[in-house]
Amino acid sequence: QVQLVESGGDLVQPGGSLRLSCSVSGFTLERYAMGWFRQAPGKERDGVSCISNGPGSAKYYTPSVKGRFTIFRDNAKNTVYLQMDSLKPEDTAIYYCGRVRGYCGSTYYPDYDYWGQGTQVTVSS
Repeated sequence: QVQLVESGGDLVQPGGSLRLSCSVSGFTLERYAMGWFRQAPGKERDGVSCISNGPGSAKYYTPSVKGRFTIFRDNAKNTVYLQMDSLKPEDTAIYYCGRVRGYCGSTYYPDYDYWGQGTQVTVSS
């Protein structure tokens, strides 16, 4: 069955970095676009980033993380990553990895058909 397992969340000081990992199984990663979304305390879920599965792996980011976060994938390792630098307190949230239903469609928040349990990221001094 399809499974996605996120890891790498932690408590970090403002300005710090984290790398989130999403290990997938039950499907062929190279055939799918993938993405990350997050849910902050008391707020609705919101998109973070999407990476296509095509040549060049086009990437899309929500404006608030562009230039600070980088999404990338290693199909051979069945893993998708989110490198987060220059973290801010407003980045505090549970981060989820998802398999895109279809394509990124030039958006950072496409529809997902599967996602993991999430990993907690807390940015605080």
